[in-house]
Amino acid sequence: MFGFLKPKEPKDSPPPAHANPAAVADAPASSGWLSRLKSGLAKTREKLGSQVAGLFGAGRKLDESFYEELETALIGADVGVTATAHLIEGLRARARKERYTDAAQLRQALGENLVAMLKPIEQPLNVDTHHPFVIMLAGVNGAGKTTSIGKLAHYYQAQGKKVLLAAGDTFRAAAREQLMAWGERNNVTVISQTGGDSAAVMFDAMHAAVARGIDVVLADTAGRLPTQLHLMEEIKKVKRVIDKALPGAPHETLIVLDANNGQNALAQVKAFDDTLGVTGLVITKLDGTAKGGVVAAIAHMRSAAAGAAVKKPIPVRFIGVGEGLEDLRPFKAEEFVSAMLDQPAAP
Repeated sequence: MFGFLKPKEPKDSPPPAHANPAAVADAPASSGWLSRLKSGLAKTREKLGSQVAGLFGAGRKLDESFYEELETALIGADVGVTATAHLIEGLRARARKERYTDAAQLRQALGENLVAMLKPIEQPLNVDTHHPFVIMLAGVNGAGKTTSIGKLAHYYQAQGKKVLLAAGDTFRAAAREQLMAWGERNNVTVISQTGGDSAAVMFDAMHAAVARGIDVVLADTAGRLPTQLHLMEEIKKVKRVIDKALPGAPHETLIVLDANNGQNALAQVKAFDDTLGVTGLVITKLDGTAKGGVVAAIAHMRSAAAGAAVKKPIPVRFIGVGEGLEDLRPFKAEEFVSAMLDQPAAP
């Protein structure tokens, strides 16, 4: 039997809509987001930023040992071998062009080159192109998918959007209850089913979204490993059912990645992209890892410099740096690099 959960509004709950949604969307930089981002990237900064600060100290010569130590620091932060090689090559070229002899002269260039590498994946998600706008989320078990949905519900509701959640994870026993808890916390409707399959939930959720005038649908799916071929086939079916119920949907297919997985995240992106046609990424748990450099590896994986056929980069739509509702926000290259290196990313 299907369930339509519309929680009661808490007595002390503020209204979800805001007078100026655009201001809310731009609020992170002015409401403490930058300090939370810096705090969340502390482990990566300790791993990379502290080493960089030492390497670029005054008086350090630009010799081979400098470049080797910088390479080690970047790879240690999971920037990846090919992305690191690309960055080092760029720094060498900059040093030759500007006739630098002191390592301190290259410090700003590292930040600038990182920003240039990450800029192509900085593409904010526009949910105003369809009504309702359907976002399907997938990923491996434990990546933080359901939690990310709860935070996204809060994010879009703060912009005055009417949000609906679809409890498509019918495999994990507590998944439905977890999503309902997020629905209650955010005061949004949850479409669920007891003892059914994910495709049936999605079919019902699409019709409910149209009938209720929903702006954004967040569709949860069961976690699965790319090696579980039968489950990868199952999620393809789920996507087809969404399109059948609402032609053209899902309008965004997000893969949720746990930053702790480091370079393994690249294989996950490729596997889910081959199966679903991924349009965006959510990178979670950056606050619990020193592997934040994996964002650079992800940005580089489709570039010509990586030795692959050039494809359109997969945008990082959101990053998560904590457990709070406000700790999942759109990815911005300059902010990320500044927090990771503890230095301005641009002059």
